Amino acid sequence: MNTQLILKYLNDLSENNNREWYHAHKAEYKEANEEFEALIQDLILRIGEFDSSVIHNEPGQLTFKLVRDTRFSHDKSPYNPTFRAHISQMGKLPVPVGYYIMIKPGNQSFLGGGLFADMFKDATAMIRDYIAANGSEWEEMIHEPAFEQYFTVQGTALKNVPAGYDKEHPQAEYLKFKSWYLEYTIKDVELGNAEAFLAKATEIFHIMRPFNDYLNRALAGFQMPAR
Repeated sequence: MNTQLILKYLNDLSENNNREWYHAHKAEYKEANEEFEALIQDLILRIGEFDSSVIHNEPGQLTFKLVRDTRFSHDKSPYNPTFRAHISQMGKLPVPVGYYIMIKPGNQSFLGGGLFADMFKDATAMIRDYIAANGSEWEEMIHEPAFEQYFTVQGTALKNVPAGYDKEHPQAEYLKFKSWYLEYTIKDVELGNAEAFLAKATEIFHIMRPFNDYLNRALAGFQMPAR
């Protein structure tokens, strides 16, 4: 797959973020999107070697649209010049958590994992309860040398430990969180060599897997709200 072509298209869209340019360059979009889906297909196969729960996915069902919802935003640019996908047991749904990739020019690309969404109160409560009851496993996981080399747990958080939880709990700081996720930044130059990038992404996602597994155990039985 041609990752340079993906970056070129997204750069061009970023510089011409209007409907006229977008519709006049549908052929370029189609070509870049096909390259991105080929990248996702290769990632599915490689992730599948250590996490077989994702192997059934079709790339086209994992990606997100470029069109932005501008109704409540001061930025009225109609498109988000990024290619994004979430690879998990249930496709691109945020739960169960999986492996996230975003390609955005300007050294803003990243690989991610965990729960990014903080609007699902039940999911937040389930993870808090699980961390409170399985704190030693959490600590062991986030202090693995390979994990610490690449990741710091991130997420939106409250100022104080929420009611119902011990303020002196060893994992009190993480009980404040409403979302728990990981990010590994990718520079544009790293995307230049598709094979090298795929190898690095596979390594990062492999190290990330225990974190995803932990959260998914916490989220067992969670139901996405009906739309």
